[in-house]
Parts: sequence; C-alpha cells; structure tokens
Amino acid sequence: MVNTETMLFLAPWIGVMVVFDMIWKGIALWKAGRNNQLGWYLCIIIFNTIGILPMVYLAFFQKKIIKGSK
Repeated sequence: MVNTETMLFLAPWIGVMVVFDMIWKGIALWKAGRNNQLGWYLCIIIFNTIGILPMVYLAFFQKKIIKGSK
C-alpha cells in the first residue's frame, strides 16, 4: 500500500509526465496524419510510452519535406 507522503510526492511528477506525453504525442500525430502514415498514427495513439515513441517517429521516421515541392 502506498502512503500519503509518497502520493503527494509522485502526483506532480505524474502530471508533468502526462503534459510532456500529450505535447509530443500531439505533434507526432499531427505530422503522421499530414504525411498519410496511418501505421505510425495508430501506433502513437495506441501505445503509451511517455513520449518516447512520438520522439522516435519525429526524429527518424517522418517524411522529410523538400522546399519548393508539394
């Protein structure tokens, strides 16, 4: 059983992790949707990885946009 002091200590950290995950997940979902990458879109929605999967997608797997082309 978790005591009250532990809960009071963990609550702010859990809130920070939720906000962190929501920001990264939102950016990655928006980019995956715009790039028509349905597989990545579904994986990012389904798996909760505290922002790790969205960061991997944004860093390595999103389609690169070439300036001057659509």
